[in-house]
Amino acid sequence: MTRVNTADVWTARIRDVPDFPKPGIVFKDIAPVLGDVRAFNQTIELLGEALAMFEYDYIVGIESRGFLIGAPLALRTQRGFIPVRKPGKLPAASWRVDYALEYGTDALEMHQDALKPGDRVVIVDDLLATGGTAEAARRLIDIAGATAVAAAFLIELEALGGRMRLPELPIVSLLRN
Repeated sequence: MTRVNTADVWTARIRDVPDFPKPGIVFKDIAPVLGDVRAFNQTIELLGEALAMFEYDYIVGIESRGFLIGAPLALRTQRGFIPVRKPGKLPAASWRVDYALEYGTDALEMHQDALKPGDRVVIVDDLLATGGTAEAARRLIDIAGATAVAAAFLIELEALGGRMRLPELPIVSLLRN
């Protein structure tokens, strides 16, 4: 497959949606990237290349857009995929972590048997903003006795300082705003 100019593709396809989900928030919609097979493939390929330097067993994808990037990335890198979900969506015994968002509070859950002590994981989501969601996922990983070795995102909103919430983790982000 021919490599596309991903910065141009992403900039042209990531849609800003003002005042969603709350007034004052500008939502970064990646749906147009996912709908373009070349841009989507390039996203997964580049994230896979960037993560090649890390030793890890699983990708932990954060609901919901982290699933859309994390699952194909897990397949591409031949790793297992662990979903981290909003409360009440997992059918078996789960751990829960509450956290603050830039516009409220929320919680994440992970099956208690998803990871075991010694497992090494990469956290994946579409966007790093304030870092609260990724930090909550890291806390779930810690509760399981596993180790987060990196976090990967398509977009990083640098002005919101999310990487400061994950000071011990290398951060991979393909597009920084």
